[in-house]
Amino acid sequence: MSPISQRADASRNAARLLAAARALVAEAGNEVALDEVARRAGVGNATLYRHFPTRGDLLVAVYADEVAALCRRGEQLRGAGDPLAALFAWLDDFVEHVATKRPLALAATEGPTGRRTTLFDEWHASVNAAAAGLFELAAPRLRPSVTALDLLTVAAGAAVTAADAAHARRLVGLIRDGVTAPGEG
Repeated sequence: MSPISQRADASRNAARLLAAARALVAEAGNEVALDEVARRAGVGNATLYRHFPTRGDLLVAVYADEVAALCRRGEQLRGAGDPLAALFAWLDDFVEHVATKRPLALAATEGPTGRRTTLFDEWHASVNAAAAGLFELAAPRLRPSVTALDLLTVAAGAAVTAADAAHARRLVGLIRDGVTAPGEG
């Protein structure tokens, strides 16, 4: 087998492992059996451990993929016709992400001291940048005193305290009503 086909095979295996891990974490939580991840991906345990030596490495990869998807969604929405609708559509996605991925985020980003890792800070910066890009486009239709950080903070608070993701999205609708400039609904 040539080095190029070996790399392609390794990339396919890593992608299959990540997809299997994402599905299993969604089904069973962060304590998913690594043997089950390998089985579902159709690879051996050695292949799993070659790509992801520890459960922590696997959880980091799964969460990194989730953050990247959320940020890509923000980029896609920047081209939408209605910037205000785009901002709040992304905030809906954001609160669902926080409400449903929080245990994964904590498992993937807490260091041995219980403090957040540098990787968490990088992901946080990526999410803030996605929000800021959408906010900038929608800002003329928002109350002048509102900032992107304000919206992220109250949306994250809604996600963490809401009964579930649907309740968090409902709270984002209430936030929209409160921050939208008069006559812009």
